[in-house]
Order: sequence, then C-alpha cells, then structure tokens
Amino acid sequence: MSTTYLVLTNRTLRELNETELTSANFSTSRGIQTAVKDFVNKSIHDIYNEAGEIPLLHTTTTKTTNTGTQEYALEADMRKVDWDSFFLKPSELITNGEFTSNINSWTTGSGSPAYSSSGNGRLSLSNAAAYQAISTIVNKQYKIQVRGFDTNADGDTLAIKVGTSIGGTQNLSSTITVSDYGAGDILDTTFTATATTSYVHLSTTGDFTVDYVRVSRTDIGTRKLKYITYDNWLQSFKERDTKNEDGVYATPEFVYRKPDYGFFGLSPVPDKDDYTIEYDYFTTHTDLSAHGDTMSLPDRFAPLIVDRCKYYTYMLRSDPQHASLAERDYQRKLRLLRVDYSSRAEYMRDSRINQGTRLQIL
Repeated sequence: MSTTYLVLTNRTLRELNETELTSANFSTSRGIQTAVKDFVNKSIHDIYNEAGEIPLLHTTTTKTTNTGTQEYALEADMRKVDWDSFFLKPSELITNGEFTSNINSWTTGSGSPAYSSSGNGRLSLSNAAAYQAISTIVNKQYKIQVRGFDTNADGDTLAIKVGTSIGGTQNLSSTITVSDYGAGDILDTTFTATATTSYVHLSTTGDFTVDYVRVSRTDIGTRKLKYITYDNWLQSFKERDTKNEDGVYATPEFVYRKPDYGFFGLSPVPDKDDYTIEYDYFTTHTDLSAHGDTMSLPDRFAPLIVDRCKYYTYMLRSDPQHASLAERDYQRKLRLLRVDYSSRAEYMRDSRINQGTRLQIL
C-alpha cells in the first residue's frame, strides 16, 4: 500500500504517451495531466464500488453508548453497513489493556514499567508496578482478566490488586504464578466495586510481561441486535422510546437505519454508558490530494487503476475503440481480483448467505 498519487498518475500518462509530472509541478498541472489526476481518484472510487464485499474493504468498529442517547453517527469512510452484524457488548473499562504499541494510560507505581514488543505487545515489569484508575459503580460486580508471562521462567509471581486507593486490596488481591512458560497464565475472576474510582494495580518483585488486562461489567451480556426498518421503528417503538417517563431507558434490542444514512438508532434508548456497540462496514475511498499521498489499496491494484484511468481518458478524447479495450482489461482484472479476495472471505460470511439469503446491506 505504498503506491503514491504521483506514481499512479505518471504510469497512466506514460501509457498514454503524455508528459509525466514531477513532485515539483504536480500541484500546478494542466490539461490532460490534471484530467488524469482526477481520473485516478475516480477510478479508485469505481473499484471500491464494483469490487463487492471483499474482506480487504471490510472493517469492524465500535461505539460506546451514552445514557439517554438514541442515535449515533456512522463512520465518515463508510460505504456500506452490514446491518446484520450489530452486537451489544459490555464496555471495556481498561484503556490500552492490550499494549498494542505502547503502555500509555498506565501509571508507574514503582520501578520502571516498560513496553515489550513480545507477542502483540506487552507491559514489561521487572521488580516494578503499574496501575490504572477506572470508573466503577458501587456494589456492581466486574469481571477482570489478566494474562501474564514469567519472563525468566523462574517461578516469579505477578500480584493483581483492585482497591479504592493505589495498591489497595479492598476489592481484590490475587496472584499469577506461571506453570506453562510458553502459554503464560490467566487470572479470570470478579470483584465488587466499593467506590466510584477503582485502582487496578499490577506488581512483581521478579520479571513479568503482561499480555492483556480487561475489566467489564458482569451484568451486561453480549447480545445480537435485531435490524428493523425506520418505518418499523416509527410504527412500533417510537412512542415508547420518546416518552418522557422513568423506566423508558433499557438495554437496546434493536438497531435501525436513519433515512439520511448518516446515523443509526438503538431501541430501547440505552440506559447505561457501559454498552459497546460493535458492527461491520465496508470502507470508501478518501481522495488523494498531494503527490506523495498513498492509496489504501494494495499495490497489486495499481494496474487496475491505470486501466480505468485510460478508459476515462480515451472517452475524454472521443476514442471509443481504445476506451473499449481499456474497459475490457479493467473488467478482466477486476474479476480476477474479486475472485481471489472473495475466496478468502469465509470468515466474513453469515451462515444464511450459504442458504441463499443476503445480508441487509446499505
């Protein structure tokens, strides 16, 4: 995914026997050069629209609910939404609990906690401690999961504490002693909060790395949200959802699409800030602008973009014969790529597709 706007433009100009651009004059192009620059973005948009629902253009995102807020904005780069993919889950209360690229949001308790690139990223503790404060609700039960690795495989212990103060044990005091040094060991338990702020504290006098730390409410389960049309919501649920009465807010069961396509709604209206809404969508292209901008598609798509650009240029030149040839090459390569990527898409397919039922796609 490193092919630049300048490279795509010049590859097309070269095949058209036109003068190529440089980084210095790219922004001041004229005539056919400017037209080809426009055609590059137009061609990428075409590929996004015509490639279909391939995994390459698919992504998963989440939204956190707010109590009393019914409607939420869809992503700016959204092209199609899989309305059958909406799930409600308990919100993860730990920030940066996966340590993907750093240990930000974790505060040093003692020693020198550090980032380790082992696995997918870990918190490294060598005779050290780190902690994080989270917002909790008094008397609510929470699930905590911690996975740790004994760096030197010498029987060290990782202490996990949850309390109302840094290092406090009012809510939880447990340990991990790793028996399987390759797989690590997992603490999976619960605690009941006794304050609105709880401190999750990790420490060791030896050498440990932590793969993840997760905390979530136990009274919120994962559930699939049923898609309903906006008209269905208006007829069956709007009156209930918009009443200004106690008890109207509840755990959402349905998701609906707003007529302007930019928002989705939940019904009933969420009664907690602790819900995470997860769903899948297919992305769209963001226009390239500067000469060094790179396309988000893999480099193997570059010949496809050039063919499409040639088609538009030949049409501009009123040359239908060459435009037809460029279109033929474009469609052939598009079919091959679609087949190639679709063959990898089994993980995305709902079981009902194999039974002849399509997903609800915007």
